[in-house]
Formats: sequence, C-alpha cells, structure tokens
Amino acid sequence: MTIQHLKRGKPEAERAEDEARVRGTVEAILKDIELRGDAAVRELSQKFDGYAPASFRLTPSEIEAAVSKVSMRDMEDIRFAQAQIRRFAEAQRASMTDIEIETMPGVVLGHRNIPVQSVGCYVPGGKFPMVASAHMSVLTASVAGVPRIAASAPPVKGEPHPAIVAAMHLGGAHEIYVLGGIQAVGAMALGTESLRPVDMLVGPGNAFVAEAKRQLFGRVGIDLFAGPTETMVIADETVDAELCATDLLGQAEHGYNSPACLITNSRRLAEGTLAEIARLLAILPTADTASVSWRDYGEVVLCDTHEEMLQVANAMAYEHVQVMTDRDDWYLAHMHSYGALFLGPRTNVANGDKVIGTNHTLPTRRAGRYTGGLWVGKFLKTHSYQRVTTDAAAALIGEYGSRLCMLEGFVGHAEQCNVRVRRYGRRNVAYGTAAE
Repeated sequence: MTIQHLKRGKPEAERAEDEARVRGTVEAILKDIELRGDAAVRELSQKFDGYAPASFRLTPSEIEAAVSKVSMRDMEDIRFAQAQIRRFAEAQRASMTDIEIETMPGVVLGHRNIPVQSVGCYVPGGKFPMVASAHMSVLTASVAGVPRIAASAPPVKGEPHPAIVAAMHLGGAHEIYVLGGIQAVGAMALGTESLRPVDMLVGPGNAFVAEAKRQLFGRVGIDLFAGPTETMVIADETVDAELCATDLLGQAEHGYNSPACLITNSRRLAEGTLAEIARLLAILPTADTASVSWRDYGEVVLCDTHEEMLQVANAMAYEHVQVMTDRDDWYLAHMHSYGALFLGPRTNVANGDKVIGTNHTLPTRRAGRYTGGLWVGKFLKTHSYQRVTTDAAAALIGEYGSRLCMLEGFVGHAEQCNVRVRRYGRRNVAYGTAAE
C-alpha cells in the first residue's frame, strides 16, 4: 500500500492553538450575555457590526420594506431554490411515521415524532451573506412543524440584508432579528429581556459561532458541531485538472481555514491540479481568501488503488465529498463517513449549497463518523409510549419485570411490578420475586 501526501496543510498543533483562543473569547462573551442580557447584546452588536437599533427584531412593515428591495429575478431564484428544498424535506418528513404495534396480546407500544417547540436559526452574513442558509434552516424547520422559528442574521452595510430577510420570511420564520455572531446565538439560547430563549440552535457560522453553539449545547439542542467548510475531491483520470481545481477552490473561498483535499490514483491528475490551482488563484476574485485557505489547509493525497482512496476518504470524513471516477456507485455503496456526496462530474458542491434540494448544513471535523447533516428529522423528537390493555398482560409482564428488577437489586422497582401482579393477576407474588 502506498499513500503519498504531495501537499499537506497546517499541523494539528497550530490549529489547536487557534481554537483555544476562540474558546476563551466565546466563554467570556456568553457569560456577559447571561449576566447583562439586552445591554450586553447591544454593546456587542455596536462593537462588531456598528449596529444598535431600538429593536433588533424586525416589525412586519420592516420585513415588507426589506423584501421590496429584492429584485424580481432574485425573488424568482429564491422561490425556485426553496421549492426544491421544500420538496425534498417534505419527502423526508413523510418517511418518518408514527408507529403503534401490539407486541403481544394486551401490550401496545408506539412512538410519536414531535417537533421541537422553538428553534433559533442562525444565518451567516459577514463577507458572504448566506441567503441559502435561511432556506436550509428556516424552511426545513417549517416543514417539520416547529411552532416557533426565530431567525437571525447580522446586518450588512448597516442594515438588514434584503435577500436574507426575504428568504427567512418566505421560509416561514415567525421572528426575524438583525443580529450576528456570538451575540445572536447567545441571545437566542440564553434569552434576554426582549428575546425568549429557544430550545434548539441550528445553522452554520464562523469559528466563534460554532464554538458558541458547542458551549451552549446541553442548555439547548444544536444541529451539529460545525467547523469551517471542508471539501474533498475523489477523482481518477476520467476527469481533468480544471474540474478538480475549480471544485477545490470553489469551497476554499469560504474562509481562511477551509480545508480542501484531492484524493486521486493519478499522479498526472494530482500534479496537473496543483498547477491549475496556481493558475486559477491568479485570476479568482476571491483569491485573497482562497489562496490562504489552500496554502494552510489544502492537501493532495496520491494513492495506488481505489480501495486506498476509499480508506483515506472514510478516515478523513470530510463535509463535502465530490466523487468523479469510473465507479461512482461503488463509492456510494462503500463510503460511510462524510457529510454529503456529490456523484459524477455533472453535479458539484455549489449545487448542494444553494439550490438542488439537499441540506447544506453538514458535519465537519470528522463528525460524519457519527452523525449526518441537518434535515427535517433533526427538528423532530421521537418519543415512545406504552399501554397495557388487559389484566393478563399486566400480570405476565409484571412477573418478568419483578424478577429482572431484583436481579439488579432494585426492590422499589420490583414492587411497582408486584403491585400490578397482585391487582391484576390471580397468582400470589412473594416480595420481590414472582411465585412460580
């Protein structure tokens, strides 16, 4: 087995130092929000965004005014994207059914899928206002039936971003806030004098937002632990260097720390992609960001076989995995750790990010080993229930239950079972042990 790294990114130790600095900053800010509420949120918004209106929540007339600024073409595009996302989310919701079965005569078990009662949806702004994130979080929560959806995004150039507000509004948000960063997720999770706390936080964000969600987890639910955008291209000689380089840099432009990795069994493609990336960085308008990301976090891994490529890809468990080979279906069948797959040269990660219908909030930092991405099911809690409908079933289950409780030493548990046996059964039960 021969696996060569033709290019490596920044060492893990250096990445850990960056993360430690972020952790400390976030912890202090969340503590301030918890202690001082609206006052802290206002100061933070003024400091980081230069924005401190009388109220961060938009009124219906302010929402209408923002939406009116969106061009007809942009509104058509937003509606098209939301139609695709809604269609897939509705199909996913339909696959999740409530069940009830009689497991034995007189014993009825079931579960219900119940929506989370309130959700805070964060939509990133900053350098790239992420209009599509409003579809992915707000609209999907709406399809799930969440009764209270609060959505928040930072101001852009000192005012609400019209297209983001439109996407939130069309997606079904009940409350829209113009608030960004740690102060947004902190206020939604912890609550302030003017913002009722939510039960769950969802949506992507920068390193500070991601760390805030991590620290708030437990107090509220979160969709997943999300780090910087990751993209992986698995390719062989069925495609060319231009396609591979374009797909890598198309995601590296997200931020200065967005990992991008090529895994291939073709040295010619690997070296050609490195050359093509250098060429594209000379002309890409977002090269200031993408070049730093590629320099510090870009990787090229050369393998001998598809089996080795698969092994490396599953071990790295990247967020986005673009597969362009002569055996794409083989990868679909054998990949087990990733965020989302993009199969074949005709599709790409940007499709998934913006419009095709799957959700773009996906696991990063190898979290694909144990979770998938945001989907309608994340907003639903599956709760079980049980019912015993006959005396005979109550006595029979009680006998087994009593003995199993005593096996573990739980005398009080056993008596819960015994009292049912005494009331509903005809046989006597010794204390803690059902009589034979």
